[in-house]
Amino acid sequence: MADAPLRATLLVSGPDRPGLVARLTDLVYRNDGDILSADHHFERETGLFFMRLVWDAGRFRLDRKATAAEIAGLARQLGLASELTYSDVVQRAGVFASRTPHCLYDLLLTWQLGELGGDIGLVVSNHGSLEPVARHFGVRYEVTETDPADRAATEERQQALLEEQRIDVVVLARYMQVLSPAFVERWKGRLINIHHSFLPAFVGAQAYRQAKERGVKMIGATAHYVTTELDQGPIIEQDVVRVSHQDEVEDYVRKGRDLEREVLTRAVRWHLERRVLVSGDRTIVFA
Repeated sequence: MADAPLRATLLVSGPDRPGLVARLTDLVYRNDGDILSADHHFERETGLFFMRLVWDAGRFRLDRKATAAEIAGLARQLGLASELTYSDVVQRAGVFASRTPHCLYDLLLTWQLGELGGDIGLVVSNHGSLEPVARHFGVRYEVTETDPADRAATEERQQALLEEQRIDVVVLARYMQVLSPAFVERWKGRLINIHHSFLPAFVGAQAYRQAKERGVKMIGATAHYVTTELDQGPIIEQDVVRVSHQDEVEDYVRKGRDLEREVLTRAVRWHLERRVLVSGDRTIVFA
């Protein structure tokens, strides 16, 4: 099988104006880049433009420094924010988990299969019970027990581990601890959580029991970026499954687990593949 081409991925956002698509694609064309994917979106409510442009950079006439400089100049001229990345620079995820294993298993298995779009370099937990899971996949596992009297010390230790392992994004895979506003702000736009309901309904620890008691016909799961406002961050992915009066709470939990792991893994993959742009409280997710 031939090696995959070296790909450059450009994400841009900013005020819409005529000719943006032509100006951006022309930059690639003029420098012998072969466009592999071009997806753009105009947001009528805000007047904002978003684009994800991917090209084969193997024979691109500009080196990376010159490419970055030309894109930066064009972005300034057009009033755009831009991010340029290359497929040979792989992002690394750090996973925070507690005792519940299903989301961690799915992330690790997807990574082992080469389908996550990045690496997993570290698992951090406030318990030791999931260490065999990480060890099975050959991933470093660290326990950082939380002292309620000194949460700052725990987060300092966690941050040191993340820096040591060169982590780019933190994934909360059913991590049952509240992170401080300072930690959340440090990882803004790079901190992904899974919530066991179709937000904003049925929040809290007994979401499935609440759903059963209300006689709902569908339950859901939501993956979102974490903000300092609990469970209110920009949503990356959601999904639902039908339930009925014949289902017990245990059935709700089982179906919910399946949704949680699938939704979280998709959200992490899309982030690592640079398919997500945040627009205020919303996200633009490119297919």
